[in-house]
Amino acid sequence: KMLWINLLLRAIFLDKLGIMSEVSLLRAIMDGIPPLKDKRLIIKDLIFEKVKVRLYQPKTSTTGQRRGVLYFHGGVGRFGSAYERTCRILARKTNSVVVYRLAPEFPYPTQFHDCLTATIHFMKTAQDYGVDPARIIVCGDSSGGTLTAAVAQALVNRKDVPKLRAQILIYPFLQAADFNLPSYQQNAKIPVLIRERTLILGLKYLNKDISAVNILLKGSHISEERRQKYQKWLSADNIPHEFKMRGYTPPGPPAPYSEEIYKLAKPFLEPLFSPLLCEDNVIAQLPETFILTCEYDVLRDDGLLYKKRLEDHGIKVTLCHLEEGFHGTIFLAAYSKVVTFQSGIKGLEKITKFLRLM
Repeated sequence: KMLWINLLLRAIFLDKLGIMSEVSLLRAIMDGIPPLKDKRLIIKDLIFEKVKVRLYQPKTSTTGQRRGVLYFHGGVGRFGSAYERTCRILARKTNSVVVYRLAPEFPYPTQFHDCLTATIHFMKTAQDYGVDPARIIVCGDSSGGTLTAAVAQALVNRKDVPKLRAQILIYPFLQAADFNLPSYQQNAKIPVLIRERTLILGLKYLNKDISAVNILLKGSHISEERRQKYQKWLSADNIPHEFKMRGYTPPGPPAPYSEEIYKLAKPFLEPLFSPLLCEDNVIAQLPETFILTCEYDVLRDDGLLYKKRLEDHGIKVTLCHLEEGFHGTIFLAAYSKVVTFQSGIKGLEKITKFLRLM
């Protein structure tokens, strides 16, 4: 874990000096250890409606059609082939056809539109790859979990494609309205995703000025009307007591509302960026869901709150909470021969077990 933290701190330091962008350095680190050839998989680079994807298909014979998994990676949408190992593991261990959307460096919301386009194309052509159209799952981690949730929401009213079988959200970022939830307070200074850093990455993702970080953390972008609306979805009362035992202080009176800050942060509150703020009529139509949360992660409560919203509408949810987990642990589990994190290995096993049931 310390190795990963040190690499992150160096990336942030070089970014501040203007020597090399943080994203570029981290991508170079993660892409710089290519996996060996895998004789058990057929791997192809394809184009789905102008979207670059990589397809992983098991070579083993099968009596029927396989399930299909679309994987949307984290890293604020910019980490090239860093998730190659994760996709290979999912394809091998679950005997699934996995589609990995390769990341171009385009501004928001291109990432969402690419993921949605690739998903629709795959759903319409699934049988060409030996996949059952009724067994397609979308999956993603961190900001990829945001994309996964947004794609699932965008598909609920489509009549031209099959219904998704399930969605898998791995420590997802799901809302930018409240940065004072218990998990944000408890893990504010815990790497690799500290509280301020979460918002800075979000602002960079939206190509916004990062100077407003402190004002946004205080909630000046939320009007009283919106605050009342969001309260039923974001209230800390919706989070089980056991997740507050490490400490939680209910925030005081909200910061004064600023129309200027709201205009800056308006995209933050759209369902594409904050799927937890989607309306009830969409939430009620979502597929079966697997949510993975980590105790030492500012985003933990996003997952817990989304779980409650889904369950309140009758959606079946499987929660995997990693008590020793931290943000990024599933990604690092794919590098288990280099660094070992039991929480990540356990989480990856739970994900593959869930997929096998689909």
